[in-house]
Amino acid sequence: MMRRRALPLLLGVGMAATAAHAAPPAAAPAIPVGSFNDGVNHWRSGHADGYARLQPQQYRQIADNLLLLQRRSGGWPVNQDPLRVLDAAARAAALVSQDEPGGSFDNRTTYTQVDYLAEAFARSGDTRYRDAALRGLDFILDQQIERCGGWPHSVPARTDYHDRITFADDVTSGVLATLRQVEDAPRFAFVDAARRTRVATAVQRGDACLLRLQVRQHGQPTLWAGQYDATTLQPAPGRKFELAALVTDESVGVVRYLMSIPDPSPQTVQAIEGALAWFQANALHGLRLQTFDAPAEQFAHHRSTVDRRLLADPAAPLLWGRFHDLADNSVVLANRQGDRLQTYEQVGRERRTGYHWYGTWPQALLDRDAPAWRARLGRPAP
Repeated sequence: MMRRRALPLLLGVGMAATAAHAAPPAAAPAIPVGSFNDGVNHWRSGHADGYARLQPQQYRQIADNLLLLQRRSGGWPVNQDPLRVLDAAARAAALVSQDEPGGSFDNRTTYTQVDYLAEAFARSGDTRYRDAALRGLDFILDQQIERCGGWPHSVPARTDYHDRITFADDVTSGVLATLRQVEDAPRFAFVDAARRTRVATAVQRGDACLLRLQVRQHGQPTLWAGQYDATTLQPAPGRKFELAALVTDESVGVVRYLMSIPDPSPQTVQAIEGALAWFQANALHGLRLQTFDAPAEQFAHHRSTVDRRLLADPAAPLLWGRFHDLADNSVVLANRQGDRLQTYEQVGRERRTGYHWYGTWPQALLDRDAPAWRARLGRPAP
């Protein structure tokens, strides 16, 4: 018995000795999955925690999930977790949902899946990933809104705001950033000439749309609204508590996108500087947003064990409202019935803890990105 066990042991010693002289090849780094976080968080809020998930390094399995979740239209449904391990029932449900029409750009959907699949194809050579990315790219190009080169929330529209030109959740700016990657990034080398022509046209029209829709006050460019009516091109509401207003968070994303343009036009530079000036002029001083423990409460869309309040604090970092008035720049707050509220205390706990009404979104843009952008263009600080 002892001699029968010795052979594997000696082989193991020999293999270890060999390994000491030849280090194993390094594992390929994971394809980043952070772009899916918004959809993942929404998925988790509606499902029990603790389900099995893939590791980011398992990019082939994640890409296979994306293939399964993609609709035949080329788009993807919103609020999925592509890292979850799909059992037989989940796979069967995904196959059925492939026949549903359209897809969504909400919560950073579809264009992020296309980008991921392009990288998965570049690494693996699996033509299924290439073909799915091309179908997704065709869907993106087909859904550009004719009136003014932006993109809708979701197709087909199932609410009164789904077909509006959408900046909320980085819909239009996120799509445009991805299309610029299609033009320049090596992982998109497989895109054919005809599609590249369509992409170039879409980017040109989308960039013009950004400049056209920037809200002006007294002739000066400011920020962008969360949504615009696709016919009148006027700022429009989203969900009932999202009134027509300047939106700070996503305007940061628009400015970052415009800053990424290598050789910006004078109109683009003016748009960027106008937004930066607005952020500087309309920061809220002396207020701190405090989150504190509170008795657990279950709401229709989330469970809260905290609450939030605004406190006076001269040492607090700068804050901005998520929404500011289109005319006077005051902070816009609302309830689920669509009533504008005057104070944060009037916002019910469900919306105080289930939505971000205040934040520091523009701070890094002002402190880091703007100086770097001006330095690149050789522009002096204002």
